[in-house]
Formats: sequence, structure tokens, C-alpha cells
Amino acid sequence: MKNKNRTRKIKIVTVFFMAALAVSGLTAIPVKTEIVWLQNAVPTSWTIIQQFLSTIHNALYSCDETILYGFDWLAFAHVAIAILFIGVLRDPVRNIWVVEFGMIACILILPFAFVMGHERGIPLWWQLIDCSFGVFGILPLGYVRHLILELEKQQEREMRSLIF
Repeated sequence: MKNKNRTRKIKIVTVFFMAALAVSGLTAIPVKTEIVWLQNAVPTSWTIIQQFLSTIHNALYSCDETILYGFDWLAFAHVAIAILFIGVLRDPVRNIWVVEFGMIACILILPFAFVMGHERGIPLWWQLIDCSFGVFGILPLGYVRHLILELEKQQEREMRSLIF
């Protein structure tokens, strides 16, 4: 019964992670609409943030539409990576590498956000928001990895008991 409960938890958290990953990527597609919404949602008294959002707004609305195609590919990558986690749903122990891949990607967000953010002139506070995706992503993945390792140990114990 413990294995069924662990497997159920693994599936629930994995599906949550897959959905969050896909949705976060798909939000890149309507970026022009979202920047307007964000500018309206952020209080005007937050001048530094409003200035940054205005810079983004101006860049998005002045660039050629083909540049925005990069956002479409960003969305595609998120969805494709989310699909990769189907392997965890099918056989968590055998496909633990997918979870570990996801954890490595979450860790890599940190140096990537800081290096490229600095290179592109992104404010530190926005770089920290970007880093939060890695921090919040690694938490459920770490939990799933822990559950998979326990499931693997339990399966090994059950196999040994059948042999002896």
C-alpha cells in the first residue's frame, strides 16, 4: 500500500509541475497583451518598476513581429520539456533521470539569469524574479526525486523478500 501512495504522490506532483511548466511557457505567446496588463496592475507609484515595464512595452511594440517568434519558441520549449515528464508518470524509478534533468535545469536558471540579465541590462530585482522559477521549480522536483528513491528502495526490498 505504501508504494501505491508514493506513486500517487509522485504522479500528482509531477502533473502539477508539468502543468505549471507548460502554462508558464504558454504565457510567453501573448506577451504584448501581458505587458499592458502588467503596467496597469503595477501601481504608478512604483516608478522604477513602471520605468522598466515601459521600456519592455516600447521594445515589444516597436520591434518587428518576427522577433516575437522567439517567444513562440520559448513556449514550445516549455511544452516540449513538460511532455518529457510523461516518462516519470509511466515509470518513476526508471525515469528518475527526467526529474534530475529538471533539477539541473532549475539550478542552471540561476547563473543564466544573472549572467545574461547583466549582459542585457536587466535590473537585479527582475533577475531575482527569473531565479525564483528555478527555486520554486526545484522544490517539487526534489520532493518527487525523494519519493522515487524511497519507491525504488521499497521495490528492492520486495524483490529480495520474494527471492529469499
